Amino acid sequence: MASIEDLKRQAGVLAVEAIRSGMVVGLGSGSTARYATLRLAEKLRGGALRDIIAIPTSVETATLAQQEGIPLTSLEAHGEIDITIDGADEVDPGLNVIKGLGGFLLREKIVAHATRFEIIVVDDSKLVERLGTKSPVPVEVIRFGWRNTQRALEATGAKAVLRQVSGAPYITDEGNHILDCRYPGIASPRELAAQINAIPGVVENGLFLGMVQRVVIASAAGVRTIER
Repeated sequence: MASIEDLKRQAGVLAVEAIRSGMVVGLGSGSTARYATLRLAEKLRGGALRDIIAIPTSVETATLAQQEGIPLTSLEAHGEIDITIDGADEVDPGLNVIKGLGGFLLREKIVAHATRFEIIVVDDSKLVERLGTKSPVPVEVIRFGWRNTQRALEATGAKAVLRQVSGAPYITDEGNHILDCRYPGIASPRELAAQINAIPGVVENGLFLGMVQRVVIASAAGVRTIER
């Protein structure tokens, strides 16, 4: 039986089949999206794809892409992205997702917003009937006054916890904090997203709603694809 890592690799490989030569490609972050980046690099080296330029969603992904020889560009140079392949922390039946446990939600959402066709690659443990069932909603906030922002987020019904690494507050690529907001399931994701974004100090939230066109799912039964 294939390991979950091998299934993630298979999902990443399958997702890359949607990429065509000459495209601008968004490179996601996280363990499953990493396999897609590695597969893209392999196809470029082998000549199966040509004239690809990529926009990474994190410093981590940019470093990997550079190591693998993938040409990089920026949104300033290329404001529209043909395809982005990224991971997610939860996926509901409508292909709405929660992202951000890896810490890159702000750049990921900016890239997703600029993308014509967003592909999410996950293992089947990330599938839920209702968002917020397993994963908190990461919220990126500025450091100034973050405790006030935390209190305002808790007024939306969340238990909001400052993310820490090795005993110190986690700092995003853009120099911000993340508050992980756990809800007892989210009845109305769009309403909640609007409430969160209206709070002063909030930069962005991890609810990616109506932004995903395809999900590639790895499970013990194999790899399958669903589309919106």
